[in-house]
Amino acid sequence: MGKNFLDDDFLLECDTASALYHDYASKMPIFDYHNHLSPKDIDENRKFKNITEAWLEGDHYKWRAMRINGIAEKFCTGDASPKQKFLAWAKTVPYTLRNPLFHWTHLELKNYFDVRDLLNERSADDVYERCNSKLQLEDFRVQPLLAKMNVKVVCTTDDPCDDLSHHLQYSRQSGSVMMFPSFRPDKALIADNIDTYNKYIDLLSAVCHKPIDSMDDLLQTLNDRAIYFKTLGCRSADHGLEFLYFDKDALTKAPLLFKKARERKLLTPEENLQLRSGILIHLCKMYHALGWVQQFHLGALRNNNTRLSKMIGADSGFDSIGEFPQALHMSRFFDHLDETDQLSKTIIYNSNPTHNEVFASMVGNFNDGSVAGKIQFGTGWWFLDQKDGMEKQLNALSNMSLLSRFVGMVTDSRSFLSFSRHEYFRRILCNLVGKEAERGELPNDLPFLGKMIQDVCYYNTKNYFFPL
Repeated sequence: MGKNFLDDDFLLECDTASALYHDYASKMPIFDYHNHLSPKDIDENRKFKNITEAWLEGDHYKWRAMRINGIAEKFCTGDASPKQKFLAWAKTVPYTLRNPLFHWTHLELKNYFDVRDLLNERSADDVYERCNSKLQLEDFRVQPLLAKMNVKVVCTTDDPCDDLSHHLQYSRQSGSVMMFPSFRPDKALIADNIDTYNKYIDLLSAVCHKPIDSMDDLLQTLNDRAIYFKTLGCRSADHGLEFLYFDKDALTKAPLLFKKARERKLLTPEENLQLRSGILIHLCKMYHALGWVQQFHLGALRNNNTRLSKMIGADSGFDSIGEFPQALHMSRFFDHLDETDQLSKTIIYNSNPTHNEVFASMVGNFNDGSVAGKIQFGTGWWFLDQKDGMEKQLNALSNMSLLSRFVGMVTDSRSFLSFSRHEYFRRILCNLVGKEAERGELPNDLPFLGKMIQDVCYYNTKNYFFPL
């Protein structure tokens, strides 16, 4: 007798996997240490007008699938009505079969709205009205939605120019969910477009009321902003780069290259890398001094479609997996920081599955015994945050590092309905471990295995970001 779709044992293929999930993993709170949620929406406890606002606004995963399904742009990012956009998504959902969106969509409908119907053109009107009706209730505002999923901590992604006013206001509340900023200064070190770069530096200068004419000015300004971020609970920095680059001469060359950039002179591709590397090395030493975790999301090839990216903007679904060389420069970059014992706790995320073993083996080079799991191979990211990608990441991590010290899952999402991804990850983790226990490859000792599961789901992360 086969299982029913999305039943209590969804993705759990044996009794041990089921017990590990239901008795251990499902009870754990969520510490979501990397996402793109709106601090304003959390602080103001936003009330969504309809399911389209809550579900499709800013979700480039869904837009991408809709375009593949032949849906016109006006139903993705355009001026179609909220209901028209929802109906277009509902029309697409049956065609997402075997794509993680099919799982996520129905998990989110079930977990948040208690809607267990398959979403399609026939059910769309009814689902739209049922979800909209619930969203008008006070316990479907943003803060209760987070609490409903047992979320304890969210770390948003914030630019140094952000005033963090909503973080400040929210810190004065007494809600059950803690919100902290994360420092994302990529715009301060990527000068590929010289006009865009200078506009950003000018903005940073205006925000901080300080001239930024030299690289020392820039570094001091970023340090001042980081200290301000720390006063509001920030404990990590994040960078989204194609790859880490190290040039032993970058530190000496970077100040002159920054001056050249501020003079609106174009930099060569090599000079761009040297400037980026020189600034980033200084930032990483700053993170170490602050006691922060540093995160590197590596390997994505962004904004591939020039025409549509210009029309719609970045982060709109025109990115893909890149094939950049990773190992050599990453090793040299981390080694440079480690030579002076200035390498922070570090999480590296890979977007190319062919590099899983490269990343998983790299972390072992710089774990020095000072902290358990100091350098981490981060969870399956972006195109890899689905069942196959997660299993491959977990297997590479297990084979070459210590799964038991892993800091687990993040949503990396802009949607307040995305926290079912933690459940998804936990079911996949429990299934892997449970099946191996039933095959005799691991001890079939539920308390022993359950402790590791709970550590990976919550305690490792809590201790990593909030060390005793």
